[in-house]
Amino acid sequence: MTKTLQGKVALVTGASKGIGAAIALELASQGAAVAVNYATSRAGAEAVVGKITAAGGTAVAIGGDLADPQTAKAVVDQTVAALGRIDVLVNNAGVYEMLPLEAITPEHFHRQFDLNVLGLLMVTQAAARHFNDGGSIVNISSGASTLAFPNTAVYGATKAAVDLITDVLAKELAPRKIRVNAVNPGMVVTEGVKAAGFDAGELRRQVEAITPLGRVGEASEIAAAVAFLASDGASYITGETLHVTGGLH
Repeated sequence: MTKTLQGKVALVTGASKGIGAAIALELASQGAAVAVNYATSRAGAEAVVGKITAAGGTAVAIGGDLADPQTAKAVVDQTVAALGRIDVLVNNAGVYEMLPLEAITPEHFHRQFDLNVLGLLMVTQAAARHFNDGGSIVNISSGASTLAFPNTAVYGATKAAVDLITDVLAKELAPRKIRVNAVNPGMVVTEGVKAAGFDAGELRRQVEAITPLGRVGEASEIAAAVAFLASDGASYITGETLHVTGGLH
């Protein structure tokens, strides 16, 4: 079977665990050399790199908290220095915290907007300078951008911003043959979801009850959609938001 990303270099942000790790592994399985970015979990990132190299692939762990605007350029520069180029950027790094209106603080707002929106813009800006002959950017947004669940005013707003940024940058970068798309996952049981206690509680039951496919998603199912959008098989797709939510959107 032909590997759809053979010879490509991909940077996946926030890839030490969860959906990001699954994306890094999937892109590598399709032939890409992968820069596995992490903010705090070096061990997690190196574990992902280890799995990729053990399978015969090429990968490198690159630290950097993208909530710091100065870090974005360094992460991209290190990717190019280590792997020679960059063809695919997956903006997966993000944080979420659910609070009702009365509990929202400036800190709650900035913690999410600084990474989910500003960090995404800064790393995209840095990466776009290195794209030579086209390329693909895939932003990991969220079903929360349109579902408008209670207590997601700030998080949902960051992801609604990502949806708009995706559309805008698709138009801006199209003359350079750089495609920009978004994947909006539904609920996926990851380490973060488990840590927040959402994996076995009322929220999961509510989501499953209103999801047409009747279940939450798997990280590998999100990764498969990202790999397609990153590949030449999606060469005429840009500015799109793909909801991978089991029909819930």
